[in-house]
Amino acid sequence: MFSRHLRALSLFLCAALLVALVLPVGRGIAETRLKVVATFSILGDWIANVAADKIELKVLVGPGSDSHTYEPTPADSAALSDADLIFEIGAEFEPWLEALIESSGTKAKRVVLTEGFELLPFEGEHEHGDEGDMHHGGEGEKKDEHGGHEHGEFDPHVWHDVSLVIRMIERIRDALIEADSANAEAYTLNAAQYIAALGLLDAEILIAVDEVPEARRILITTHETFAYFGARYGFKVDSALGVTTEAADPSAGEIAALIERIKAAGVPAIFADNVTNPRLMEQIAREAGVKLAPSLFTDALGEPGSEGETYLKMMRHNLRTIIEALK
Repeated sequence: MFSRHLRALSLFLCAALLVALVLPVGRGIAETRLKVVATFSILGDWIANVAADKIELKVLVGPGSDSHTYEPTPADSAALSDADLIFEIGAEFEPWLEALIESSGTKAKRVVLTEGFELLPFEGEHEHGDEGDMHHGGEGEKKDEHGGHEHGEFDPHVWHDVSLVIRMIERIRDALIEADSANAEAYTLNAAQYIAALGLLDAEILIAVDEVPEARRILITTHETFAYFGARYGFKVDSALGVTTEAADPSAGEIAALIERIKAAGVPAIFADNVTNPRLMEQIAREAGVKLAPSLFTDALGEPGSEGETYLKMMRHNLRTIIEALK
């Protein structure tokens, strides 16, 4: 009798061990993670903060790369085809995405993070403004055309306003929960922690910009990416290339007009960015007699290990750089 019970116990323990080796602890079936695609690096960082290790994340346009001029690869099409969710900024920030989605045949749900937002219209002050009259973020009604290329009616660079990023994090959280309710608690907790960090960042920027005299709160950059930053934090903005880096060769007349606006504004510095060649801004700075400040992170994160490797780090780098250059 004892030996029979011992054999039965041994068989039970062997079976339990086999199950433990095959199945994850606490789960009845092998875990399948949600497959998520983000269009570019900043968006990918937001999603990673909310989802952590609960998803498989593919970022199409990586750190230091320009989403305006990106050319998709066959691997991108394959990633979309296999995806459950696709997160995008929208407002024509990813002009290549529609064709890529169509060619991939994906059945994934698309989440457009700016959908329903009250977006700022593009201005293109270098085209139609009066010399010396920089525009302030949030004002104006015109669509911009530059170098023969017509862009979307609205500015998609919403991530430079941290208060809008908080709204987009909430949208990311809700989309992940809808697609993967089993991990709803993790998504909710992670989003709450990240939103708290973003709230601190927003307050930090609002306080820190007071170090810059109001007359010097003018951001002149390679392309027009800081309108939302200007509207939120009280800066005027202008650019060499207009709304996008696709128009990479402004005319001599456009450059001369920008130089005159820089001189009239009396700013001590202008700014290059991390997704374009700085040579144009170096030329403009020389001819205008101002300093070229260290590059800002605009449409992409920096490489791992850099001061812009995450969204929080890139925003703090930009803040420090702007204050030091203009105060």
